[in-house]
Amino acid sequence: MASLRHLRLSTTGAALALFLAAAPVSAEAPSGEQIFDHCTQCHGSAGEGNQLVAAPPIAGMAEWYVAKQLRKFRDGIRGKDARDHEGLRMRPMVRFLTDDTWIDNVSSYTASLPKPAPVATLSGGDAAKGAGHYATCAACHGLAGEGNQATNGPALAGQSDWYLYQSIEKFKTGVRGSDPKDTDGAVMRGMVMILTDDQAMKDVVAHITSFPTN
Repeated sequence: MASLRHLRLSTTGAALALFLAAAPVSAEAPSGEQIFDHCTQCHGSAGEGNQLVAAPPIAGMAEWYVAKQLRKFRDGIRGKDARDHEGLRMRPMVRFLTDDTWIDNVSSYTASLPKPAPVATLSGGDAAKGAGHYATCAACHGLAGEGNQATNGPALAGQSDWYLYQSIEKFKTGVRGSDPKDTDGAVMRGMVMILTDDQAMKDVVAHITSFPTN
């Protein structure tokens, strides 16, 4: 099953490379929808995500945040750690987006998609206890996880619990946020250190998933 999945992802990457290589950068850029079509293999036709391949929901994410993350992947700031299996898979998918207009187009299209309703996958978290931990997060991510571009804090409300947990874990272990150019990631790394154990991580995720999604 794993080898078949990797074959499908490799095939998708090859198709994307051919598509992007064939389109002249000097000509009119492809639409965001055209580019996004090559993201659906992992992220779903509506950007709803797929936990089986560790692809998070991206529909409805803020345009500025999606564009920023795509540039980080493309420029090698994110997704180069040997332990970041998902990031290593993502990097080849975006490094052909050399024209920033293409990144802007697909980011705009992604942001226009309706947010999917998250499905709970984690158990054992205490949202009330997590509220105490989240007080530190609110300065950047908003009191209700609505996000704040001024502080480079993406929206957290409506994100899948498994991805929130995985992201915290990656920041804590240095898989994310360790590159010297990733100033936002460095801030995040410092913040997640208050979550001293697995239970604290589950608690804060439980609190975040209690936020309204709209």
